[in-house]
Amino acid sequence: MNPVDAATPTERRLLQSVVEVARHAFGAAASSIFLIDPGSGDLVFEAVAGEGDGRLVGTRFPAGTGIAGWVAASGQSMLVDDLRESRHFSGEAAASTGYVPDSIMAAPLFSEDECVGVLEVLDRGANGVREMADVELLGLLADQAAIGLELLTRLRAADPGMRSDKALRLLEMAESLLARSHG
Repeated sequence: MNPVDAATPTERRLLQSVVEVARHAFGAAASSIFLIDPGSGDLVFEAVAGEGDGRLVGTRFPAGTGIAGWVAASGQSMLVDDLRESRHFSGEAAASTGYVPDSIMAAPLFSEDECVGVLEVLDRGANGVREMADVELLGLLADQAAIGLELLTRLRAADPGMRSDKALRLLEMAESLLARSHG
């Protein structure tokens, strides 16, 4: 599966719902999901809520760029409350998006054992004082995004003649729920 190619409108709505929940849950200025293009290794914005919403989807950064690049390469979550202190932060990449945050929290998205993307939250709200609990919650949201994305892409990739009635109903239900939640 190519996660970037797999991002159909339904998968994008799923990812968009995840970044909107993450932004709301953390009272953040923005949240985004990058998927890794397996051909180039680039990090590609697939969903954005808050700062940059509506103009960053499809924007690419080379593999290894910034905090998202480090999280994708290491497969580990990261929380940095003062980005001036981080050697992994790329101020140049952030400036190119039109928004330079003060803090970032990021978690990897795994498909089986492979990191396929990164969920980020930028500038958590004033209530962001539960650092380890916040990182764990972000990791759970990243897991849900990865599982939902994998389920949708597997159902879609299956030969339509070979899909079970139950699988087809699940796909239709997921598409219906996501369409209703995002218009």
